[in-house]
Parts: sequence; C-alpha cells; structure tokens
Amino acid sequence: MAAQKTTKAAATVGGDSDLAIVRIAPETSFKNKAYEALKDAILKMDIYTTQDPVMLDERALSERLGVSRTPIREAIAMLEQDGFVKTVPRRGISVVRKTKAEIVDMIRAWAALESMAARLITTTARKKDITALRDFFKNFNKDRLPQDHRVEYSKANIAFHQALIGLSESPTLIEMTNDILLHVRGFRQLTIGRTDRTAASLPEHLAIIEALEERDTELAEKRARDHTLGLATYVETHGQELFTAT
Repeated sequence: MAAQKTTKAAATVGGDSDLAIVRIAPETSFKNKAYEALKDAILKMDIYTTQDPVMLDERALSERLGVSRTPIREAIAMLEQDGFVKTVPRRGISVVRKTKAEIVDMIRAWAALESMAARLITTTARKKDITALRDFFKNFNKDRLPQDHRVEYSKANIAFHQALIGLSESPTLIEMTNDILLHVRGFRQLTIGRTDRTAASLPEHLAIIEALEERDTELAEKRARDHTLGLATYVETHGQELFTAT
C-alpha cells in the first residue's frame, strides 16, 4: 500500500499537478549561449581600424562554437535586431559600423551615462574602490608618457571607462553602455593614437578620480561628462580624417 501511495504521488508531480514546469527547449539554450558568445566577441573587435568589411561566416561560427547552424542563425537574428550586425544579400553577415554623426551621438549619450555613474559613485562606492581606479594609470607619468606607449595606454583608457561605469553598481547603466561600447570603444582607440588627445587624456582621468575621492558629486559629474564630450567634439572635428586613416 505504501508503495502504491508513493507511485501515485510521483505520478501527480510529473503529471497534471499544480507544479509549474515549463518544457525545456534544447535549442533555446544554445541560441542564447551563441548570442552571448557572439556579442561578447563583437564587442572586443576593433572594427574601426580597417576600412574592409568585417564579415561573419555562419558555418565557421557553427564549428567554432560547437553547435548546429540553427542556434547560430537565431543568434544572428537577435544581433541584427540589436543593431550589431546586418545581413548583406549575396555577401553574408556584416558587423555594423556607424557613421560619423551616429558615433558623435553615441559618445554624447555615453557622456550622459558616465556622468550619472560618477554621481552615483560619489554617494555609494567605497573609498578603496575609487582609489583603485588610479591603478589603471600607475605605469604612466612624466617620465613614461601615454603618447609614447599608445597601445598600452589605449587598453588602460578603455578599461578605466568600463570600470567607472561598473563602479556605479547600476545594472541599467551597465547594460545601456554595453550596447554602445563596440563603437565608442573603437573610436576611443583611434583618437588615443593622436598625440593631442592622448596628452590631455591622462590629466583629465586623474582629475575625475580626484573629484570622486573627494566625494564632490557635482564636480565629478561635470568632469566625467566634459571629458567624454571632449571626445565627441574631437570626432566631430576630425571624424573624416579618422575614417580616412582607418
């Protein structure tokens, strides 16, 4: 009798009980994983360092990720909807590049988001976490100028801005900046190659950190915003030159 009760209970749980179990769709998991993997890879690309189209091959992606082509196609569709890629008839899948006007607009949006991150940091972040931002630039000084080590400084520069957003502890800010990171990141790297921008960059970064350490909310917000708006102005002024140089 006990065995019969156990069997009945088990049948109820697996049958028409109130237990809310959604049937697993195997391909859905692969689709999402493929999407995240491809998005992460695209965000790390330097798509503005060449004028050649950056193309994705569906078959090669399938082999690299070890999944069938169905979740790859679904992931590509999601990326296209997000504006990261576009399907070019008879050519394949191309990673999207923005125009100069679009880049300037995105940098201005980044400036607004980053200034809000600075505001939040002054009110919530721990002192040691703020001070740790200085570590990104510890290898640069008057005897080791950023403009003499541009590749290294470019990486430090981008990492600093990502850390600044992350320190806000705002999931919304982080998600919104991730969506424009690919393009802003690319142009930050291009402009760091210009001596005049590089020379001004380090002092501006240190000034932002100083305002954050002092918990001067208005000043930190202003310095973060003005620093990134300076990039927007630079791209607006020298954008065609930058595009031609790529």
